[in-house]
Amino acid sequence: MAYISEEGYQEMVKELRRLESVERPKVIAAIADARDKGDLSENAEYDAAKEAQVLLESKINQLKNDISDAKIIDTSKLSTDTVQILSKVDLKNVKTGAKMNYTIVAEKEANLKQGKISVNTPIAQGLLGKKAGDIVDIQIPKGMISLEILRISF
Repeated sequence: MAYISEEGYQEMVKELRRLESVERPKVIAAIADARDKGDLSENAEYDAAKEAQVLLESKINQLKNDISDAKIIDTSKLSTDTVQILSKVDLKNVKTGAKMNYTIVAEKEANLKQGKISVNTPIAQGLLGKKAGDIVDIQIPKGMISLEILRISF
C-alpha cells in the first residue's frame, strides 16, 4: 500500500487514461504500418514498434498496480502539530540562514522543481514527527545539515 494525495492519485488516473487512449493506438498503428512494409524477419521498424508496445504495456500495468495499491490520504484528518506525509514544511538552514519549503509526499509524487520531496529522502526522514521550532540535524550526502522548522501546514 502506498499513501498518496488526492492530487497525485488523479494525476496517475489521468496518465493511465492518456496512455490507454492516445499512446496505445499510436503504437498499434505503428505496428500495423511496419507490418505492411513486408518481411517481418528483417524489419527493424516492426521490431522497434513491438518493443515500444512492450514498454507501453509495462508502463500501463505498473500504473494500474500503483492505482490499485494507492491509499488516498484525507488531509482534513491530519494535524499540523508534527511533520508527517503531505505536510508543507517551511525550513531555515541554521548555518546559512537560507529559507526553503518542502511538501513531503509519496515516492511517486516527488518532484523537486515543485518543492515536493519523497518521504524516503534523508531530509524528509529527519523531519518526520518533529514540531515547529525544532532544530533538526540531518545527515545528507554532502554532510550534516541543521534545519529549523519554522512552520508546518497542509
